[in-house]
Amino acid sequence: MGTALITGASSGLGAEFAWQLATDRHDLVLVARRADRLESLAEAIRNVTGVQVEVLVRDLADRAQIDDVVGRIGATERPVGLLVNNAGFGMGRRFLRSTIEREEHALDVMVRAVLVLTHAAARSMSARGRGAILNVSSMAQGTAMGSYAAHKAWVRAFTESLSSELAGTGVTATVSLPGFVRTEFHEAAGMKTDAWPGIAWLSAEHVVTESLAAVRRRQVIVVPSLRYKAAAIALGVAPRALVRVITGARSHSRSHSGA
Repeated sequence: MGTALITGASSGLGAEFAWQLATDRHDLVLVARRADRLESLAEAIRNVTGVQVEVLVRDLADRAQIDDVVGRIGATERPVGLLVNNAGFGMGRRFLRSTIEREEHALDVMVRAVLVLTHAAARSMSARGRGAILNVSSMAQGTAMGSYAAHKAWVRAFTESLSSELAGTGVTATVSLPGFVRTEFHEAAGMKTDAWPGIAWLSAEHVVTESLAAVRRRQVIVVPSLRYKAAAIALGVAPRALVRVITGARSHSRSHSGA
């Protein structure tokens, strides 16, 4: 079934990707910063599914540590056939109230790491004539919700461009645009999750199932759930001035404890 490498694998969507892929008999390479969580997850998956699970404890904000992951992607033994660029975190505050160090850290994890790892995977997979890359963006990419939205907009545009370049190579590129997902993501960012109605929230299981199904269909863009598909259409046709009013930082300050 091949080997899948997942970044941000220690919790949330990353852990769900790991479980679903392992259940489908993929061997795994799990990448994240938290060694205890990664080891615990890896052991549980091995015990339940019997697949091989490697653990790479790496910080994707550190270029030298990214290069370690690049080395694993390029390995000829148990080659990576699916790369899932999932690592990321919410900013939790407006750009002008954030530090430049935190902003650069986010850029490194959610843009630079995606760029570097995708480059390595696309070249390696193209040489073999098969493979898939799944980049996790966000519905935020169509909004005016700060630098996080900008990072995720880059991921979406980058993946679309990559998919065109990969045509005919046997390698595919897919980008997933989930909305609000019930994970630790929002709490870690200091966001007040009760500011949003229950209908806005998706389960990690649903998002991952829809995203992996899109990869299998060789689909370029996937928006998990009908409600967010409708929202994506609305964002696409609405005047950008209106989008800025509705989704800009000031209109959403109520959902951030540090905004």
